[in-house]
Amino acid sequence: MIGSDWDVYGFRLHPLESKTGPFPQRPFTHTWWAHRRRPGDDLLIASSEIGLVPFVHNEGMVTIAGDGDVTDYHSPLGAGLPELVEELAATLPTGTRFDLDSLPGAAATGLNDALLDNGFVATGATHDVAAVLQLPASFDEYLAALSKKDRHETRRKIRRFDTALGQPRVVRHKGTGAVAVFAEMHRHSSGDKGEFMTAGMERFFVALHEEAGAVIDVLVTEHDTPAAAAFSFEDDEAYYLYNSAYEPRFRDSSPGVVLLATLIEHTINTGRTTFDFLKGDEAYKFRMGAEKRPLCRLTGEFTR
Repeated sequence: MIGSDWDVYGFRLHPLESKTGPFPQRPFTHTWWAHRRRPGDDLLIASSEIGLVPFVHNEGMVTIAGDGDVTDYHSPLGAGLPELVEELAATLPTGTRFDLDSLPGAAATGLNDALLDNGFVATGATHDVAAVLQLPASFDEYLAALSKKDRHETRRKIRRFDTALGQPRVVRHKGTGAVAVFAEMHRHSSGDKGEFMTAGMERFFVALHEEAGAVIDVLVTEHDTPAAAAFSFEDDEAYYLYNSAYEPRFRDSSPGVVLLATLIEHTINTGRTTFDFLKGDEAYKFRMGAEKRPLCRLTGEFTR
């Protein structure tokens, strides 16, 4: 079935690729649709009792709901992909192109196979990476696994923060006021990062917090002053760091690194096994011990 009714969304279906966070699920996807869709976007939810993919059609191009600027992983839900792709292709004019991005592992393989089963050829290539840290049983083990230099630097920066601003503490904040504090901190960033948090983007973040379960973790000084903050998602297995920012006036105390180290320690202590820095190959993620997770893009044309 192809339609635009969110009620068909497969709440009990699991993503084809594991550890993809909130991104393939209805709360995130519906929030994205409400706040980020473009003029001319036509929602085409391909669904059955065993599978679902939320496609979007616009000006002869099919994508998966969720633009790459704010969506770190795409993955079909459930199974039966060949039938879903067949139904989608039957609703589209011959020559309609597709561009399916941010596909990790089984998601890329499953969609590629479904296209092949229907006589289409997709060109696949790695177009980005996520940075994923597999966690040991304790924070001491985590530090021991870092290189000698990175371990020394992490400990040094934690001590420097402690000396200047007090013992690092992360406090979970809630509500639109918490998003506003994070957004304002984000706007203090330099370059493109500082320009990212527009008024419209802040409204999107508010909706992600209120409707899609995003959490806001704030690193505070001994006087409870926010020094850095993380806007994230979490489930039983993983913590997904969606975005972060710090107060420039505390730059000399390395609040960004201290925030990450404190969050990693917290994630280990809660029994989760993965800390996901999400999309992007920034060097600091790998200094903190992450490994690359390739993300594939499938492009081609519906020709039948």
